[in-house]
Amino acid sequence: MPAAFPAPHTPRRTVLRGLGVGAAALAGAGALGACSSREAVEGDAAAASGDGDGAGAGAGFTLTDQRGKKTAFDGPVRRIATAIIPSPSMIAAVDGSYDRLVGINESTLQANKEGIFGTLFPTSRKTATIAGSDFVPNVETIAGLKPDVVIQWGDMGDEVIAPLENAGFKVIGLTYGTQEMMETWIRIFGTLLGKQDRSTEILDWMHDEDAAVRELVAPYAKKKQKVLYLRTASDGWTTATGSDYVTHWTGIAGGVNVAHDVSADAPQVSVEQILAWDPEVILLSAFDEAEPAGVYGNKKLADVRAVRERRVYKVPLGGYRWDPPCCESPLMWRWAAQVLHPELATRNGLRARVKDTFDRLYGYRISAAETDEVLRTKLNTKSAGYAGFRA
Repeated sequence: MPAAFPAPHTPRRTVLRGLGVGAAALAGAGALGACSSREAVEGDAAAASGDGDGAGAGAGFTLTDQRGKKTAFDGPVRRIATAIIPSPSMIAAVDGSYDRLVGINESTLQANKEGIFGTLFPTSRKTATIAGSDFVPNVETIAGLKPDVVIQWGDMGDEVIAPLENAGFKVIGLTYGTQEMMETWIRIFGTLLGKQDRSTEILDWMHDEDAAVRELVAPYAKKKQKVLYLRTASDGWTTATGSDYVTHWTGIAGGVNVAHDVSADAPQVSVEQILAWDPEVILLSAFDEAEPAGVYGNKKLADVRAVRERRVYKVPLGGYRWDPPCCESPLMWRWAAQVLHPELATRNGLRARVKDTFDRLYGYRISAAETDEVLRTKLNTKSAGYAGFRA
């Protein structure tokens, strides 16, 4: 079993009830619930502090968000509404519970209904929605939820954040996209929840995993494989550039993003460009329904090396999608390392690490069948080397 940060404090074991196997759809929940249990984590007494003003649990603190704005709180928050899609899974990981979340994005709710997060935390399937894909908040709905704080994008302009502040809500503005920004989120959530020790444990684990994966792939440093990330667009594909988190985890895994020098954000990618890049590995976004089988069947891509060698893979979906920054990102680093270097399977121990991570982050004992769903073993079954991810 891999080393990891300590489990949440004072756990009590419960058995999930009433969790049927529903349709997997985009998020791929598959055969869920039958063989697993989770720990419902009770609150701990970790100190709450923001900018050095806070003291123990229940004490007030001042927090500076990623806009540089300071907000004062009387103590750890109890009710959180968030319009930001990735934040609920990270809040739940830091808190060891979903209990404080009262409002979420419509896209998050849909993913919760379709994916394993709704099994980890059943109440997440029926949480009120406070914003849609445009992130414009429904102030009336939020007012009815009586949140202690509202979490919103801090870099999308007044349209999404001013209505909240004008209505008198305490608002934390966040930015996203890099490892450093994600780590700042974890610290902020630790402060809001009064669980700084827990957030520090998660960050220490991430740093240890970063070093471990880099060491794992070090023997392959002289030959970095060319990786292309594809996300379905209305008229084709888009990809990730050098400023995207994809480039970060591709590098950790011992590869190179073929689009790292492209300047546009989420640029369109033509068949001609894919042929010119001739990637050795193609990774398909967890945000859409594209599957390796569709790429293998595309005659226009038949001459691409990754297609010829059957090295097209669907990115996993755990408590959150693994492509962008999240608390499960160390699993993405290991998954990508094994995709690029299948011979690492026995040393990587990814399935054991998935089990350990879900237990540590969410207090949930993930089953073998659920692990298969997270790792997309069915979708990736005909891709080279994927037998190494199976039970």
